[in-house]
Amino acid sequence: MCDMRSTEIEETQLVTAEMKVHVLRTGTLEGDLSWFLLRKGDTFIDRYHKDDPRIWSHYPTHAVLIEHPEGRILWDTGLPRNWEEQWAPAGFNDYFPVTEDVNATTGWLDSGLASLELAPEDIDVLVLSHLHYDHVGNARMFDNGKTRIIANNNEIAGVKTIEGTVDGAHLVSEFLGLPLEGTPGDVDLVEGVHLINTPGHTWGTMSLQLDLPNDGTKIFTSDAIYLKDSYGPPIVGSPIVWDNRMWLESVHKLRGIADRTGAELIFGHDKDQIELIKTGPDEFYS
Repeated sequence: MCDMRSTEIEETQLVTAEMKVHVLRTGTLEGDLSWFLLRKGDTFIDRYHKDDPRIWSHYPTHAVLIEHPEGRILWDTGLPRNWEEQWAPAGFNDYFPVTEDVNATTGWLDSGLASLELAPEDIDVLVLSHLHYDHVGNARMFDNGKTRIIANNNEIAGVKTIEGTVDGAHLVSEFLGLPLEGTPGDVDLVEGVHLINTPGHTWGTMSLQLDLPNDGTKIFTSDAIYLKDSYGPPIVGSPIVWDNRMWLESVHKLRGIADRTGAELIFGHDKDQIELIKTGPDEFYS
């Protein structure tokens, strides 16, 4: 399943009539907006100072479940239920506490999968857009001997250079030892499912393009574009960027693909957009 083939995905648009796509909510971060939108003179606050005169907001996370004739594919894994404990060594729990979802039956990855009568072992391929803590929080659930786990070649090479337990938003304990398979990005994973190489946020951040016969093309940007306000115009950067030039090029690349295909962009952490897209257990795109 999923014999990846290199292709110029920007110029082609393959569709399959048998694909069903569920967007699963996987927890919501709180945090200082300055982490996501770079504004002159900003410094960063933690949760103990969130009532200071700053913009403290919410940043939802999501996973994408693709039910395809060639198997089930999952994009990203969101936030772990035990985030307070899991993130404590890096201090992420103070700067990005998690808002408990009022709908606990579907607000986490495991419960979202369970609402579809699925378990981690039912996923054939897990694709990690990059290896930051809020995208791989549940990745170890899929280290089960059945699920292939894929990440970008450059991301895999990059994390091998980390010394210690944490570097930026990479928390090594979340992915150390996982059987990661590399991909160069810009590949057809299967018909209608394309991985787009969009580095800059990290060494090997990827975005996901789905070409759907009924609902059109959807591009899940992951952290190549955090928010609608990041996308602009004008494009607004973030301090959590490994290479600003590459990040800017990736945003322009996604804009070009969207212009050619008429794609809807679904951003990595936009609290307003998430309320407008289909995320319920009985909702899907096709």
